[in-house]
Parts: sequence; structure tokens; C-alpha cells
Amino acid sequence: MPAFQAVVFDFFGTLTRSVRRGPQHADIARALGCDPDAVLSVLDRTFQVRARGHLGSAEATLRWVTEQAGGHPRTSQLKAAVPARVDALKADTRLRADAESVLTAIKARGLRTALISDCTHELPAFLPGLSIAPLLDVNVFSVEVGRCKPDPLIYLEACRRLRVAPEECLYIGDGGSRELTGAAAVGMTAVRLAATDLADHLVFDSDEDFVGPSVASLSGVLDLLDRQPALA
Repeated sequence: MPAFQAVVFDFFGTLTRSVRRGPQHADIARALGCDPDAVLSVLDRTFQVRARGHLGSAEATLRWVTEQAGGHPRTSQLKAAVPARVDALKADTRLRADAESVLTAIKARGLRTALISDCTHELPAFLPGLSIAPLLDVNVFSVEVGRCKPDPLIYLEACRRLRVAPEECLYIGDGGSRELTGAAAVGMTAVRLAATDLADHLVFDSDEDFVGPSVASLSGVLDLLDRQPALA
């Protein structure tokens, strides 16, 4: 196995602590004239299609979601709700305490870093304002590339931008979207983040059958890098 040249991270549940939807989502639904439970139900069952960007812009996607939930929003309501959703998802997101220090240490080792996230329009909007943003060399968002994990092309797109081979990448994720199986299938070394807070994490299509290595914290990734032949 070649030496690692890059470490690729999932975002939600990996660089962040567990994610649960906060009260702002219900407030947005009510402002759009919808029952909050109906909107949350639509969000849950349509994550993949939304995360692939198949419904168009953030405003077009929110209109579709609202209509699926029985609402008939005015354009002015949608224009106000789009930034409110960005704020709501940002409020749901808490970076892990060691996220910044681990990324800094990886960069200090001369390795490149990347993010691959199955996400809707909101993450690309608020990620640039987070403290970790300057520490990520490449960001691949499903909503922008039209592919979700475990599709091989989303991983290969990250490799293309990093200018490394999949075999030169260490992939770290909590296991949502069968991301670990997908990373391993293209030749990356996949490692599960098995942090205790993930027991209540909002996750879709969990990678339950993955039997590869795991770490209990992001800081454990640094130990793996220092003894990488053991992962071969």
C-alpha cells in the first residue's frame, strides 16, 4: 500500500458532533404555512434526491418540499426561508473539539485534506465561515456534483481535485450513506469514527455491515497516520 498523501473526511457526524434537528426547522415550516411534522417527514424521505441537487436551486427545492407537505408558499416566504434554513442547519452543527487541531496536524505532516459530504444547499453556504474551512484543500458536495455516497464518482472526484490516487487516501467517516463501503470499493483505506455521541446522530442509510478499522475520536486518526503500515 502506498503511503497516504491525503486524508478525506465526511462532515456531519465526523468533523461535527452528532446532529439532530433543532427547533428552528419547525419555525421555518410554520412560516411557510405547513405542519412541521409533515415537512420533517418529507425531508427525511427525500434526502437523497435533494442531496443530489435534482430539484434545482435552494429556493426551488424548498418550494417542492413545502408543496409535498401540503403548503402553497409565496415567493416572498421562500426567499426568507432559504437563509433561515442555512441558519438552522448551521445551528445544528457543532464542530468536534479536536476537528481544527487534527486538521492542522495533518497539514503539518505534509498531507492534503478533503471533505466529501452528502448535503443539500445549506452546507456549501455556511462551511466557508467555519474555522476548519482554511484547513480543507478540497470540498466535494453531493448537491453540486449530482452524486451521493457510495457512488464511486464522488470519491474519484475528490481524488481528481486532490491529484492523488484512491490508494493514497485515508477516508474517515461515521458510516452514513454507506460511505465506508463506498470508499473502500474505490481503493481508499476506510476507517469508521465510532464516537460515543453518535448514538443519537441523524443518519440515512447507515453502513452497518462495514467491518474495517475504527477510531474512537478524530485524534485517533493521527495515531493511524503514524503507524499506517499496520492498516495495510
